[in-house]
Amino acid sequence: MQTVTYPITIYYDASCPLCRREIDLLKQFDTASQIALVDCSPNDYQGEGEHTRAAMMKLIHAKDAGGRWLIGAPVFAAAYAATGFSAIARLWGAKWLQPFWRVVYPWIADNRTLLSKLGAMSAMTKTLHWFHARSAQRALANSAQCQNDACDGTRKQ
Repeated sequence: MQTVTYPITIYYDASCPLCRREIDLLKQFDTASQIALVDCSPNDYQGEGEHTRAAMMKLIHAKDAGGRWLIGAPVFAAAYAATGFSAIARLWGAKWLQPFWRVVYPWIADNRTLLSKLGAMSAMTKTLHWFHARSAQRALANSAQCQNDACDGTRKQ
């Protein structure tokens, strides 16, 4: 995963139910306010410089605090990392998976309306809540160990 300077601004299609639900879910877990959002779906939205509205509507975009642009899979890697879902962030950001994401993510983006109708986000929501609950359980277990003076300062993921 490339280096990202937080906070990031994500440019997304709020007119897409699938996109909106995923972004809403990410914001729900953005407890450190590392994600800002811009809806690029209104027809009067102009884009930013060379990043046009049409390009942003085709593939998700983000700009980090250092001015670097992310497009496609790297946006999801950065967003999931910002919200504490490190395992999911690693999947989106893994170098060896980038050829896969370069093919699959544009297909998902092109078919997001159909995927929304098929309820694709329900499975994603359940998965994220499971990851969140699992992380909370691990943090609680680690905290209990520390209270019993058995804390070694490391955290298993």
